[in-house]
Amino acid sequence: MAKPMEQYTWEELTVGSVVTEPGNAREYKTGDWRSQRPVVEKEQCIKCAVCWIFCPEPAVYETEDGYYLANLEYCKGCGICAQECLTGCITMVEEEK
Repeated sequence: MAKPMEQYTWEELTVGSVVTEPGNAREYKTGDWRSQRPVVEKEQCIKCAVCWIFCPEPAVYETEDGYYLANLEYCKGCGICAQECLTGCITMVEEEK
């Protein structure tokens, strides 16, 4: 019979182990270590959702008016959305402290 997760040492955990309870990812704000953040120029945006498709987190969400913006609580600033943007309306800017 397996031990409860909290009784394992880090050396005993296998690669890919889930250390916390499943389904609690929304509790952890992962955008804290970001050094850059995406900014969308809505005038150039064609609402194609390519940024949403390519976001690896996913931290991009659709607004009520059909634009796609980054949820900065979860965005890690990887820049993939800006790189894949068809119109170039997403630019990465230095994060302000």
